[in-house]
Amino acid sequence: MSKKKLVIFPFNGNGIEALDCISFEEYDFLGFVDDDPLKKSEKYSIYSRDILRNRKEVFVLAVPGSPASFRERKELIGSLGIKNFERYITAIHPNASVGRNVKIGDNCLIMAGVVITSNAQVKNHVCILPNTVIHHDSVVNDYTLIGSNVVVAGGTTIGEGCYIGSGTTIINGVCIGDFTLVGLGSNVLHNVGGHAKMVGNPARNLNSHNN
Repeated sequence: MSKKKLVIFPFNGNGIEALDCISFEEYDFLGFVDDDPLKKSEKYSIYSRDILRNRKEVFVLAVPGSPASFRERKELIGSLGIKNFERYITAIHPNASVGRNVKIGDNCLIMAGVVITSNAQVKNHVCILPNTVIHHDSVVNDYTLIGSNVVVAGGTTIGEGCYIGSGTTIINGVCIGDFTLVGLGSNVLHNVGGHAKMVGNPARNLNSHNN
């Protein structure tokens, strides 16, 4: 069987790390897609978006986003114009551990050492960096980025388009609202509304006048 042609968008840190999560027995990696014409690489080909429009057989892994730009992920991924979810791939590192009855959506990146346990749900367009643990019955909603060495305790719900900084711990049963930023090494001990900026131990909302 012939290999599937694959590009990764954009040419960023997540994209480079994603290469470790891809089976090169299954995929023929063509290179990266990026909107910055000045980006260059001696090792990889970098294409404009034209390759997505002109070559419908090419599969895509879209992994944009950073602490500064995570709230734009939904719009940026949507702007690629890929309406057929079958063109997206999900990449799971062989050293990740995915438990029973776990559901993982389309266009997700699950890096090395990640553990996702029973009945957890990871929805579409989610990135989870190395050595993070998502415990039982937790839900990570669309477009969320989770850093490395994060612990999400059981029964937790993380909203759409969030950024959970590396080293964070989230207590069991907590709900985190959409488009929330949780800073590095924070401990989240209570429910958080949307568009919050949580930092510290215990985490407090810098966007709230009450904190």
